[in-house]
Amino acid sequence: QVQLVESGGGLVQAGGSLRLSCAASGGPFNLYTMAWFRQAPGKERELVAGITWTGTSTSYSDSVKGRFTISRDNAKNTVYLQMNSLKPEDTAVYYCAAPKSLFYSGTYAPAAFGTWGQGTQVTVSS
Repeated sequence: QVQLVESGGGLVQAGGSLRLSCAASGGPFNLYTMAWFRQAPGKERELVAGITWTGTSTSYSDSVKGRFTISRDNAKNTVYLQMNSLKPEDTAVYYCAAPKSLFYSGTYAPAAFGTWGQGTQVTVSS
């Protein structure tokens, strides 16, 4: 089973940028659809962005569309989340996740994802 480790979080001013990385090990990374979720205090975990195992299709929540970009480098077993024009409401713990099955092509519902990283804190100050 794949293991996931996120990095790149931190404190940034509104309007700034961060790039999150998620390094995978222990599984066939190139066969996993991958996603980034986030959870703010008192709120449910929500999808931020997803990318299919083929890398040919991406999905974004409406709140980040046009500001965030998800990408993957299968040679490095890593998925990235480039976050630009950050807003205070982007403050949350960000999690990288892999689904329960290979070749996954379903919805990006959290229940479909069985492997999660430890999370990385992103704080955007106003």
